[in-house]
Formats: sequence, C-alpha cells, structure tokens
Amino acid sequence: MSLSDAQVPTPDLQAIATQLESENSRDRLLGVVALKDVPPEDAVPLIKKVLEDDSIQVKSMAVFALGLKPTEDSMPLLVQMMETDADYGVRAAAAGALGYLQDSRAVEPLMRSFYEETDWLVRFSAAVSLGNLKDQKARQVLLEALESEEVVLHQAAIAALGEIKDTESVEAILRFAQAEDWLVRQRLAEALGNLPSEKSISALKYLEKDSHPNVSAAATFALKQLTDAQD
Repeated sequence: MSLSDAQVPTPDLQAIATQLESENSRDRLLGVVALKDVPPEDAVPLIKKVLEDDSIQVKSMAVFALGLKPTEDSMPLLVQMMETDADYGVRAAAAGALGYLQDSRAVEPLMRSFYEETDWLVRFSAAVSLGNLKDQKARQVLLEALESEEVVLHQAAIAALGEIKDTESVEAILRFAQAEDWLVRQRLAEALGNLPSEKSISALKYLEKDSHPNVSAAATFALKQLTDAQD
C-alpha cells in the first residue's frame, strides 16, 4: 500500500477533551497541540475550554490555535481577547492569530488596536497581521508605525508595506536604508522586492553592498524578483 493510500488516524476527540480538562497544565498544553489535525468545527469548541486558562502558556497556545481554525466564532473571540485580555502576551497572540484567519474583517479591529494599544508587542503583532492580510486600508497605520520609537515596529511596518504592495510608500521607507539595525535593512530589501520602481532598484543595488550578509543576500534576491517580474 502506498503512503497516499494510508489512512490518517482520526484524532480521539474525547481523549483530547479529557486532556484539556486535566489539572496538569502540561496535559492541557498537549491537548491544544493535539488539535492540529482536528477540523475547525470540532476543534473550536474544544479550544474554548482553555481560552480562559490559568496558565498563560496554555492560553496563548489556545489563542494561536484559534487563528488556524477558521469558524464563525474564531474572529469575534480573537478580537475580544486582543482588546480586553489583561495579559499583553495573550493580546499579542490574539493580534497575531487574526492575521492567520485571512479574513479582511479583521483589518479594522487590528488597526484600532494599533492606535489604542500601549504595549509595543501587541502593536508589533497587529502590524505583522495587517501585512498578512494584504489590505490597502492598512496603509496609513503602517506609515505611522514608521514614526514609532520602537525599532521592531519599523521592521514590522516596512515588511507589511511590502506585503500590501504599496508602491507609493517607497519614498517613506527608503530612509531606513542606513538604519543601525540590520534587520530593519533586511526587511527593507525584502519589501522593495514587492515594490517595483526605479527608486527600489537603485536602493537595492545600494543594499547589495551592505556590510551584513543577510541584508546583501536579501537585496540580491529582491533585485532578481523585480527583474523576473519585468520579463
């Protein structure tokens, strides 16, 4: 029998449910992991069991799992947790999970969170998710993120502007070509590969000579990306 003919074992939902009700947080964590191969409509009711777990690790893992299991309940639950949970790590996990749902309805709450949230990690996750959703409505939020004092927000915003293919933002992000943080310069090179323009090509040729190998490699790849797209 070929591998393709082999039956994938059906997850034991009752066994997983029992794990999720265990007093041992490690058991509950393993229960969340076991939901990986469970269809969304069966997984989400079980995930709900641990969305208010005493263990932040279990709770965050459950939030992440919810982002991989799209149902009608998934987005409202994640938005609520992003906006109201007391723990910033859980709020950040919820913001990140919203990007995995690939549902454009998440754009507005993510932008709202970026504006109203005080913790940089949540704002970082929101910016990354806005890039994942590839919606032009996020443009202004991402441009404002470039003005933040947090370097990681520069990284996220530059990458996201590339993801949404906002060619009008090229001028705004080019000022980071000499940023001290090499990851910012790498994100810039990667983003420019999605933003075809003469200025992008010129900047990438400059970044190819960058002292950090990751930056120069990213610039070379991005230049090839732009060249191939023209052919």
